[in-house]
Amino acid sequence: MRKARTPEPEVTMASDPVCPLCLRPIPPDVPQSRHHLIPKLRGGKGGPTVLLHHICHKTIHKTLRETELARSVNTIEALRAHPDLTPFWAWIAKRPPGFSGKTR
Repeated sequence: MRKARTPEPEVTMASDPVCPLCLRPIPPDVPQSRHHLIPKLRGGKGGPTVLLHHICHKTIHKTLRETELARSVNTIEALRAHPDLTPFWAWIAKRPPGFSGKTR
């Protein structure tokens, strides 16, 4: 008689976090950084942060000033909708998650 074999537990890998701006996954081996929704120098120290691709984070800070980020572009929705950033989000969304070209 054969011994009944117990099924092995299913191993599920935690899915990679997703960049809330470009909506691409952020694998562990891809450069990433935390963005303070309100810049630390403008009162955001200890405030909410979001995990982003490093290229997405660099583009925010290259495009917008700290004061603008603190006053009016301090949510994910505002960052995604900002007219100076929306072309970049559309462009980068078509790139692989590990893409890290030069910041425009």
